[in-house]
Amino acid sequence: MEYEKLEKASAVPEASSMIETFRAIGYRLETAVADIVDNSISAGASNVRVNRIWRGGGSVITISDDGKGMDGTEIVNALRPGSRSPLDERDRRDLGRFGLGLKTASFSQCRKLSVLSKKAGHGPVFWSWDLDYVALSRKWELIKWIPEEFLHALDDKPSGTVVVWSAMDRLLPLSMSPDNETAKMKFSETLDRVRRHLSMTYHRFIEDGSLRIWWCGHELAPWDPFCTSESKTQEQPTEYLPGNVRVKGYVLPHRNGFSSVEAYNRAEGINGWPSQQGFYVYRGQRLLLAGDWLGLFRKEEHYKLVRILVDLPNTMDTDWKIDIMKSRATPPASCRDQLSAYAKSVRAKGEEVFRHRGKILRQRAGQEFQPLWLEKKKDDKWSFVINRKHLLIRSLREMVKSEPEKAFDTVLRFIEEGIPTRTIYINEAKKEDSQARPFSSIDVQTIRGMLQKMYANLLSQGMDSMQAKGCLKMIEPFNDYEDLIDEL
Repeated sequence: MEYEKLEKASAVPEASSMIETFRAIGYRLETAVADIVDNSISAGASNVRVNRIWRGGGSVITISDDGKGMDGTEIVNALRPGSRSPLDERDRRDLGRFGLGLKTASFSQCRKLSVLSKKAGHGPVFWSWDLDYVALSRKWELIKWIPEEFLHALDDKPSGTVVVWSAMDRLLPLSMSPDNETAKMKFSETLDRVRRHLSMTYHRFIEDGSLRIWWCGHELAPWDPFCTSESKTQEQPTEYLPGNVRVKGYVLPHRNGFSSVEAYNRAEGINGWPSQQGFYVYRGQRLLLAGDWLGLFRKEEHYKLVRILVDLPNTMDTDWKIDIMKSRATPPASCRDQLSAYAKSVRAKGEEVFRHRGKILRQRAGQEFQPLWLEKKKDDKWSFVINRKHLLIRSLREMVKSEPEKAFDTVLRFIEEGIPTRTIYINEAKKEDSQARPFSSIDVQTIRGMLQKMYANLLSQGMDSMQAKGCLKMIEPFNDYEDLIDEL
């Protein structure tokens, strides 16, 4: 197309409207803070410090680092939306993608975004976005301003950057009084979730010593979703998907197998055991997505011990559809079958650990494990029956000869206590509508014979025929056999 011959018209977006659109992208506070930490890592920082200052509606959050810093021109470029193309080739340590993270993450939380930075051998410089000024001027203009208390924050540092969020209207009403204790508590709880999110998102950086994160002066410990320090965690073989994507599964111990109650409670994570199951998608060691089956499976209680690591190089962003907030990923069609097959294998192992509460059943001296209940399958229907060969059942048969009442009560008690509820739950969750009907595998003559005995017993107690049949139709499981009852 010969563009030079075509008429043109400017279509520059209106500044205030566009920025308000950026504010609605959908960041949560924890994902917004993490996006700023990503920039610190890309800048080569070894230490990142997150601080919060409670002042009611005037509260402030700062994220500072000891990275290489920026000069004035670089700050302006960093604050310019779309400062880099997502198609650009990036360094392995670069966690950016769209050139929007600093801006969209910050705008989602505050009306004033200030950046103070310092390069080695230079003095500190600063610029700010003030959304109130943008709304007034309707221009894409930064202002040379920063809250006065942070003017000298880098004076004693060789290099680094400080990001300041003020006028945080998305977190607190700007008119909120600092004396509001309820709001202060909610603010603290919200920030605590950010703390835990950072421990999870950057746990691999913290573990390898390349990054230290400080939260209000206290160093954060990493949260390892795979519990690799637990001796009973089962690591599965590593597999590779197209694009050099590494996949490795972990089956966590049952509660009984953890080294301590504290370790079990810590492994639960931010969202609780059932929600933390699934794939953990990383990009450049940075956790993007925690506990999601990526549309391949649904979350179910009996898979809650299964967590699968997926390691993406940052060259696979487009293929895996990494979003602006770096919190969603979609596996490409070329690897979905392989990923699903691998996950099914790990899920099966996790189900066994859940089913047997972490116990490993071993064959000893030629003797086989004797379950009290046996799972029975017929015509794709499942049910459970008492194991007639079980030593307990054989012992009770002998007891009947001398102590029939005691034997009868004992067998009922063991049936009550031994019902395989955990396995029944798993089967119900996995195979809806596939449970066999009661007595569906028993000869109808057996049911008819028992009904005749019970019918005769009711007649001997003074009921007439209609009353006796009505009574039988109200007794489980014979209420499903009204036709047999009517024949009596």
